[in-house]
Amino acid sequence: MKPKTTPRKRYSAKNASLVTLLIVLTLYLYLNKDIIESKYHRNDKFKDTHAVTADTTNLHTLRIKEIHFRPFNSTGRRKYGQVILTPELVADAKDRFSEAVSVSGSRSEGQEEDDAYDTKLWSKSDSNPWTHEFKLKQQTIQMTRMAYRDPDYVESFLDFANENPTMAQKVHLEWVDENVLAPNVTDKDTIISLALMSSNAYVPLPFEGDWRNISGWDHDANPDFPDGIGWDADGVRGHIFTNEDSSVVVIAIKGTSAQGLPGSGDDATTENDKLNDNLLFSCCCARVSYLWTTACDCYVKSYTCDETCLEKELNRKDRYYQAVLDIYRTVIEDHPNAAIWITGHSLGGALASLLGRTFGAPAVAFEAPGELLATRRLHLPIPPGLPSYQEGIWHIGHTADPIFMGTCNGASSSCSIAGYAMETSCHSGKVCIYDVVTDKGWHVNMLNHRIHTVIDGVLNDYENVAKCEVPEPCNDCFNWKYIRGRDEPHSSSVTSSSSATNKKPTTSVFTSTTSLTATTSSAEKTTSSCIGRNWIGICTRYGI
Repeated sequence: MKPKTTPRKRYSAKNASLVTLLIVLTLYLYLNKDIIESKYHRNDKFKDTHAVTADTTNLHTLRIKEIHFRPFNSTGRRKYGQVILTPELVADAKDRFSEAVSVSGSRSEGQEEDDAYDTKLWSKSDSNPWTHEFKLKQQTIQMTRMAYRDPDYVESFLDFANENPTMAQKVHLEWVDENVLAPNVTDKDTIISLALMSSNAYVPLPFEGDWRNISGWDHDANPDFPDGIGWDADGVRGHIFTNEDSSVVVIAIKGTSAQGLPGSGDDATTENDKLNDNLLFSCCCARVSYLWTTACDCYVKSYTCDETCLEKELNRKDRYYQAVLDIYRTVIEDHPNAAIWITGHSLGGALASLLGRTFGAPAVAFEAPGELLATRRLHLPIPPGLPSYQEGIWHIGHTADPIFMGTCNGASSSCSIAGYAMETSCHSGKVCIYDVVTDKGWHVNMLNHRIHTVIDGVLNDYENVAKCEVPEPCNDCFNWKYIRGRDEPHSSSVTSSSSATNKKPTTSVFTSTTSLTATTSSAEKTTSSCIGRNWIGICTRYGI
């Protein structure tokens, strides 16, 4: 009689088969690892290596180490300067700053206490901006970003997207989900440190002759620039902070310098700052009324604008967005394995947000005007259907700042009187808003836009950091009509601009218009620019 097979023996046979299968599979994967790696990680030269660092400490102490400067001149020619802050330079800067504060401290009796610090743009603490240690806590967040973030690759794609926006929408970029080191935006000390870094970017620099030219610019062939680049030249400045082993790097971008906007200093960058503000945050070249001189020649007639012209203006090489791309390129070349974080106040905060979205880097902006419209006009890449909670962009502000809240607009507003067309209110990413109007009884005032007010009156005063939330659905410039390419004879469509935050994009590139179309009369088309308008703003004369 044949013995019956016991269940124990049957299970043993199955286990042996499973173990054998696992061994064979492991051996196969090991022998073919190069093929598999090349399939899922092709073109590694385009990949950015700063996704996550090996540094697992929760608290980082950062100091200012470098200052990068991208100046402009009237011809738009570019040069790039950099100052490495040696101990000698830091000591000199510290002494000069202390002396300046001491002089400004001897104010008249009726002068407000804050006024002594307005010209220095630094917190009222006893610390010095050149020796201050910034404490930042980290968190790990999941971000979906482009697999290939090399500046050459990204900028070539952006150039293509701006030249061929329709074709760019059909390009399927490769996206990856990654765990990324980011600043802990729930930690009060971290938020204050980032705000102080943003404030640091405003502080006047004493390094007039110490810039190192790293642009390879030919001085003899281009005599427009002197050999030395002064800190007060017209351009964009980024202050670079690193921890001890340079595993974490923070780029703080300088904001608007203007007498008309409080909390910003007054230096040679004023005019270019105003120009870029009016390009980024207005509906159409700062065309508030017929009395205004527009920032570009894209205005067609009343509430009608050439959108193709607008996009080209924003992407000109002498505009600030292109300048911060250059700063990021240099920083990532110097620190290829670091976690890069970006911050800034006002215009600097908006540029930080745009730069962070471009390269998939975490960004924290303070009191930045609405930058979602500029994000669409620049055709910045974004994963299709990405939830906002997976974005590494945070906008921190309060309800008494009309620039941040998007209410500083209209011909009679304080911004308009100062010459600024701040017409946008929609932010990308998440917003963290302190309701100081309800909690403290503050009145809405442009003076509350100052970085001093944010640090001393809000961030330090509140016990907890404001909760960061997805912004409410919002539309910028809803009453404007936009023509795609007025200089192209075949173009006859008009589109209504929208930057609604509640609509998820269906492509991998932000587009600045919706699909709503209508026809225009042939009389509105022209192949030349407008050189004369009547009193209501309609173009009456064109020139070649």
